[in-house]
Amino acid sequence: WLGQRRSALTRASFHCDEAFACYMLKQLPEFKDHQIVRSRDEKVLSECDIVVDVGGVFDHSTRRYDHHQKEFQETMSTLGLLPFMTRLSSAGLIYAHYGKQLIANFLHVPMDDKLVSLFYHRLYSVYVEQVDAVDNGIPAYEGLPRYHTSGGISGRVGHLNPHWNEKDVDADERFEKAMNVVGEDFMEVLQYLYQVWWPAREIVEKAIESRKDTDCSGRVIVLPSNGGVPWKEHFFDLEDELGISSSNITYIVFGEGNDWRVQAIPNSRLSSFDNRQPLPRTWRGLRDSDLSSESGIDGTVFVHLTGFIGGNRSKEGAIAMAAKAIQLGSQDSETTETEVKKMKIEEQPTTIQA
Repeated sequence: WLGQRRSALTRASFHCDEAFACYMLKQLPEFKDHQIVRSRDEKVLSECDIVVDVGGVFDHSTRRYDHHQKEFQETMSTLGLLPFMTRLSSAGLIYAHYGKQLIANFLHVPMDDKLVSLFYHRLYSVYVEQVDAVDNGIPAYEGLPRYHTSGGISGRVGHLNPHWNEKDVDADERFEKAMNVVGEDFMEVLQYLYQVWWPAREIVEKAIESRKDTDCSGRVIVLPSNGGVPWKEHFFDLEDELGISSSNITYIVFGEGNDWRVQAIPNSRLSSFDNRQPLPRTWRGLRDSDLSSESGIDGTVFVHLTGFIGGNRSKEGAIAMAAKAIQLGSQDSETTETEVKKMKIEEQPTTIQA
């Protein structure tokens, strides 16, 4: 970078990782007035305050952040920062050492604030790691893809390089554009975490903490009336973080429109119909008065055929459905096991002896 203070970076063509790394550095007061020098000249590099993606050295103490050297195998895990094993690119190296400062500045909180650590982990997981992986040629999965993708943010940045049939292109200007493209994309994710993801997590966490106020068993959690809170991912994250997997939380109650829903907790964050305890078998497929008559609960609206979700016209009614479903759960499970055994017997082939 040129100016009163200098920082150096990369080659003629550029990748997403160095564009992203430079964007992050430019968000920090310490580096915001630095200008970019795109060079491999050792003399130029030696005069710079910080060197990214070139130079063959990774040394945080001297602010040298290259990852191309043969011996480099650093990950967020080997650096003792986060439990991720993807080999770092220059973006990952800069994020590893300056990411918390960037996040703290954005949130206007001290670096030791719990939100900084939470966002630091989340942002690496959902954004930075993919940049590291693509730059290092690490596929997201084994085998052949079923369809072609444009390469995500790394592909978008790559397309900004001067093309073979373009003339008189200012590569530095293109690089600055690449910085802005990846930077704006990253900041949108950070903004989403702050405005959407985190408030939802707070709601779910409070519901988990206060669950025994609703049901003494602690197996029912109730979200506020404003429906649409994305709860599943947060629930499983918090269940692990709080060490409450053994609590056997079974149902979640939440508002939807003018009604309320009671949903069985899935067995995993990827499941929908496969859950810890479906609503009672005798309720499934029933609606309105038929369901109220069968369940003994007023205001019932429906129970899905699979038992994964049901509805009631009031919050109290939905909670009552969850509580009664828990009471009937063991009996319902016994019925199910008996039916399964019966089905297995009926499926056995009949043999006829001569």
